[in-house]
Amino acid sequence: MLEALGLTAGEEAVYRFLIATPGTAADLVTALDRPAFQVETDLATLAGRGLVSRHGDRYAAAPPSVALGGLLTARREELRTAELAIVALAEQHRTAAADRAVGDLIEVVTGVEAVRQRFLQIQWAARERVRSFSTAPFVAVPPSDNTAEDRGVDRGVEYLVVVEREVLTAPGAVAGTVDSIRKGVRVRVADKLPIKLMMADSDLALVPLTTEPGGEPAAVLLHRSGLLAGVEALFEAVWQRSYPLRADALDGLGEEHEPEIGELDRKILGLLLSGLTDEAVAGQLDLSLRTLQRRLRALMDLAGVRTRVQLGWHAARHDWA
Repeated sequence: MLEALGLTAGEEAVYRFLIATPGTAADLVTALDRPAFQVETDLATLAGRGLVSRHGDRYAAAPPSVALGGLLTARREELRTAELAIVALAEQHRTAAADRAVGDLIEVVTGVEAVRQRFLQIQWAARERVRSFSTAPFVAVPPSDNTAEDRGVDRGVEYLVVVEREVLTAPGAVAGTVDSIRKGVRVRVADKLPIKLMMADSDLALVPLTTEPGGEPAAVLLHRSGLLAGVEALFEAVWQRSYPLRADALDGLGEEHEPEIGELDRKILGLLLSGLTDEAVAGQLDLSLRTLQRRLRALMDLAGVRTRVQLGWHAARHDWA
């Protein structure tokens, strides 16, 4: 458990023993059933780091809140320094992207392990959002092997997933999808998807080249470029046309088809699309500005969009106004 602070398993075992029972090196050799030279090496290392003190031939553990707290603070500073370095490198990477050759913007990845590694790395690299298309069959990375999803959700990354309807017919697919939804993943379903896709923010995307079992898996890793922007636009268009999935009380899935909106909401959208400001629309409909903005927020949630421009596009496409 203390490996993250730089302790080996042997050093941790010695430290834990001394917390409960201060003793000699011989006591440790007997209790831990380890060679004397290993115990003495661990004791010397722990003493050098201030985790163990010696009184004659007896050793005692330093208080964890003091000794380990210092190590924890040091590791946090190291991680913070590494994080700043990554940010600087990422900015340098983005700046240099404009001068890259085409070969630097597109990387071909072959082999099961290489594709799986890139699949996970893309999600680890995401700072804000991961978007993906999930289609059958799964050649390199089945959904159950996507260990990066839980970690991403835990650190606040938003996951948007469109699944092809056929995927939900596979054994265990519904249960896995329900579990993802309950963890915070936003999932929609489409009858057919054009490609498989895994995208991190607007920086990286992995698009498989082979979709049939039996052959060697291969994929294209796209860096920020016009091609990546096109893939991102494709995802957004498919996302808007897909049906949101929700988890019901019986661990099943239900589709939320296009809802009906009220007459007042239609009037609000119509006036906004005609170019009126929020204040003018509120005055026309005898609403408070706060009420108007609350209804607009509800309409954006209903449409599954994030901006007023997207809401206007959705309203026009679905005859909301």
